[in-house]
Amino acid sequence: MNLDDKLSILLVEDNELNQRLMKISLARFNYNVTIAVNGLEGVQMFSNQKFDLILMDIMMPVMDGFESTKKIRKIESNNPMLGHIPIIAFTANTINNDREKCIKGGMDDILEKPFDIIKFRKILSLLK
Repeated sequence: MNLDDKLSILLVEDNELNQRLMKISLARFNYNVTIAVNGLEGVQMFSNQKFDLILMDIMMPVMDGFESTKKIRKIESNNPMLGHIPIIAFTANTINNDREKCIKGGMDDILEKPFDIIKFRKILSLLK
């Protein structure tokens, strides 16, 4: 993934303050950010629009990040032409086994809250 591309990012996050902070941070790098306020809305948006990347909060109302990721991966498996969209978990709860749980849950990596643009760009550089 080229860090200089204008990426289309789906941010699935229920906290309004986090939404604003991340959108401002990501806009500095010319990334286009679309916000879903819960996991169900995120799955619906993924079904109707093409994104380069999903930033997925883990704990949300209506549908959590694990269930949302599971549904997105099922949509991808039923539509091979979609390819694999990277999903990065975005959570405040980062104990040692969280990364493993996220990877097993279909996510590609994990990013801790509060949002750190340098760590985010490092993760992007590692995604293929």
